[in-house]
Amino acid sequence: MNAPLMIETTYTAEEMYDLDKEHRYELVDGVPLERTMSVGSSLVATRLVVRVGAFADSHGLGYAFATDLGYKLFPDNPRSLRYPDVSFVRRDFFPDGRIPKSGYCTFVPALAVEVVSPTDEAEVVEARVSDFLRAGVELVWVVYPEARSAYVIRADGSAARLTESGELSGENVLPGFIYRVGDLFQGL
Repeated sequence: MNAPLMIETTYTAEEMYDLDKEHRYELVDGVPLERTMSVGSSLVATRLVVRVGAFADSHGLGYAFATDLGYKLFPDNPRSLRYPDVSFVRRDFFPDGRIPKSGYCTFVPALAVEVVSPTDEAEVVEARVSDFLRAGVELVWVVYPEARSAYVIRADGSAARLTESGELSGENVLPGFIYRVGDLFQGL
């Protein structure tokens, strides 16, 4: 469940990062919301970060990041910080071609992935997706391990639902990347 850490206090991204490095709290308008993942959702996210990362590395496209990397998505709102379950950032997005030393990124990933856990509320998942798209993420994948399906949502507003026989495509973000949806759920 996404319960606030302290309802009466709000934080900036910097304050939250310094306060609690053991848990993964997102910030929405300064209010901390804890993110938790089920074992199955974590396995799916791991499979995706490994596949996306290997593909990106082998083609020199950029870097894939796991669930513990936060993004300060809105320059005009220092009290928001989002943690996609998987993300991909193009190599040329990094200032001076270097990986930042801060605890979060201040630029927008090209791909954000949400792997839905049984405790995730639909409205919260939708809010994350909306935030990613509003911030300029080009491609969002929302994966539902329990339903064994995925949604592809693009910056232009178009979307597609994929069943187990469908394939996630990197489209123009990761050209040539293909991964069968059903392969994400092996063993679940």
